[in-house]
Amino acid sequence: MAHVISDDCIACGTCISECPVEAISEGDIYSINPDICTDCGTCAEVCPTGAIHEG
Repeated sequence: MAHVISDDCIACGTCISECPVEAISEGDIYSINPDICTDCGTCAEVCPTGAIHEG
């Protein structure tokens, strides 16, 4: 199951550079494309607000 980004996202960009498959899109609140996400958890590990979790 792909990870998701909650409303706690502050759009800092930390997760984007860490995603090995480029599944994260920028916006007011970032989003993860579930068709691309490999559920590796790297983004969740680096998120400073804990906004990323398993969907």
